[in-house]
Amino acid sequence: MASPYHDLRHHHRGRVVLPGEDGWDDARRAWNLANDQHPAAVALCESAEDVRAAVATANEHDLRVTVQSTGHNATAAGPLTDTVLLRTSPMRGVSIDAGARRARAEGGAIWRDVTDAAAPHGLAALAGSSPDVGVAGYTLGGGVSWMARRYGLAANHVTAIEVVTGDGRALRLGHDEEPELFWALRGGGGGLAVVTAVEFALVPVTEVVAGAMFWPWERAEEVLETWRRATTELPETVDSLAALVQVPPLPDMPEPFRGRSFAVVMVAASDGGAGLPALVEPLRDLAPEVDMVAPMPASALWQLKMDPEEPVPAIGGSVLLAEATPETVTELVRVAGPGSGSPLLSVELRHLGGALSRRPEDAGVVGAIDGRYLAFGVGMPMDPDGAAAIDAHVATMSGALARWKADRSVMNFTERPTDPRAFIDARDYDRLVAAKRRYDPDDRLVASHPLTN
Repeated sequence: MASPYHDLRHHHRGRVVLPGEDGWDDARRAWNLANDQHPAAVALCESAEDVRAAVATANEHDLRVTVQSTGHNATAAGPLTDTVLLRTSPMRGVSIDAGARRARAEGGAIWRDVTDAAAPHGLAALAGSSPDVGVAGYTLGGGVSWMARRYGLAANHVTAIEVVTGDGRALRLGHDEEPELFWALRGGGGGLAVVTAVEFALVPVTEVVAGAMFWPWERAEEVLETWRRATTELPETVDSLAALVQVPPLPDMPEPFRGRSFAVVMVAASDGGAGLPALVEPLRDLAPEVDMVAPMPASALWQLKMDPEEPVPAIGGSVLLAEATPETVTELVRVAGPGSGSPLLSVELRHLGGALSRRPEDAGVVGAIDGRYLAFGVGMPMDPDGAAAIDAHVATMSGALARWKADRSVMNFTERPTDPRAFIDARDYDRLVAAKRRYDPDDRLVASHPLTN
């Protein structure tokens, strides 16, 4: 019997790397270094045909397949035993149809590829907060951008998807082409097909008013409560979050922030700033130590959160909240603010609502988020003890906020393997399982948050 990896190399133009070979550690490494993944092989895909060949080989030799463009949320897939990891990172082509206000991004494209290509046309994408997050994975999980309250989930703006299904078919999906799979992939994750390209609408936004405001974190409860009160009356053109941030004492951190802790508010207004005064003025009355809110290109929104641009280890977790009250703020500060001993570098409370709460008629499996705020905490483990401490404190944060918890969770902010019924209702879950059986009948594809039936 022929070796599956010999066959894979024979039919696959891109490089195939096996354990122990030169470049193995680089090939298998996820962006999130906390996930020390050990697949059976790594296939670097240069084209949709490479993807099709890899899936065909997996079907022939009874192997499983998982896909990563970057691996930001790789931990959610679980162990990769007897699994071929398809890296779509070489597939980063982007094209812009300015007249139709539409982009097409190959399966390995990252958001910076799209925002840089769209900006010269006066258009913006509903991109992730980090420039190197993969377009496909982010979109399949729903996609919450810095303009989400105005425009809703990124998945709702997808117009077509090109895929290879688990049973080896190359398909183009749309509202009128394989509509059931098109429905399932928009918010349902990637367990039914490998995305080789995604097309989506862009929005006519060239400039935003955005930035961060910093206070010493001893003022955390005062700052977060002022922010919370202001969010109750904001127009949908304003997105924001409040956070408790502990800046590590690393040499590449700016001197004014290095090794210090802060209460931070980040804002982004896509309406020229018309809706900002209701939020920014009461915060400025609190005399921030640093105030960077100013006009900026929409294509530069990725700079707002100052996320690391190189791979790092990270462990995090989230709680979707039906509501936030003054007591919510008190609890969050108690478990993650001054005196808490929290190992989390950042705990944020993101304002949702607006268009995020409205499900379009033609939406996919997850078309809206039924919660007003999202709490997300993350730490950077440097050793096993550090990882355990972060895990424990994420659980502490979740417990402290449990009384305000919404019925669902948000896939993009869930970093451990989780039953997908946490993200969708039971009827839609059954429909998603039926689609899985139709398009991946042998359960060939391993995805984040795998289906359990």
